[in-house]
Amino acid sequence: MIINNVGFDHCHDADFFIDRPDGSGDYLLLLVRTPAVFEVDGKETLTPACTVFIYPKGRPQRYRCVPLNVFENDWVHFDFDDIGEEEEFLRMNLPLEKAIPMPLEFLSYCVKSIAYERYSENPCRVESAELFMRLMFIKIKENTQNSVSGRRSTQFELISTVRNKIYSRPYEQRSVDSTAHEVRMSRSAFQHAYKKHFGVTFIEDLVKSRVTYAKMLLSTTNMNINDISANSGYRSYVHFARQFKEQTGYTPSEFRRISQNVT
Repeated sequence: MIINNVGFDHCHDADFFIDRPDGSGDYLLLLVRTPAVFEVDGKETLTPACTVFIYPKGRPQRYRCVPLNVFENDWVHFDFDDIGEEEEFLRMNLPLEKAIPMPLEFLSYCVKSIAYERYSENPCRVESAELFMRLMFIKIKENTQNSVSGRRSTQFELISTVRNKIYSRPYEQRSVDSTAHEVRMSRSAFQHAYKKHFGVTFIEDLVKSRVTYAKMLLSTTNMNINDISANSGYRSYVHFARQFKEQTGYTPSEFRRISQNVT
């Protein structure tokens, strides 16, 4: 797979529009967080917020903001190394040139990861980015199949959305009460459902997501450790250091030294 370009968390003004009569020369995957207008075969369709849209290669690309609104999206321009790889993608029967309403948190996390890999010096960055792309295709296919078969569990979807949020944005301030309110559940019902679906409590998962994020920052950046604590969602460095050691067996400084091979 060839990833030609990628953009994460882009916000455009109300006059934004794209008009490519001959397409972009490759495939285009869009994750659109805001309502938008897409034109296909001369017909305009108003799409809701949280929509996936895939343009095949060689097709016109025309989409724009809803009047008086902004346009927020992630996007990936991609292509294939050979015909066989493209045919394998097409056999997945993902809806092309059709709005696919679905939660975007996990897909956005994948696009963010692809962007990170693309501009990193990681020796396996190409393979990693390709795996994130394939994972997105699988999740879009899964969403489509569940929608058709009616197998979707409303409660599971709500709880999954929360989990995707804490792993893609672990730095956000959350509590059991605020998150239960977000999914319109009581505190006790939310905690029970979370443990039932994922085998861990919400707080355990939140701590794991923050420590995982901190580990990434410690091993790949030179950011000050106090700043890493704050950027991982902690208001207290002492609290961060204690939970980090409980999870990893190392202090943040020790982990950085080992992961970066600093002696």
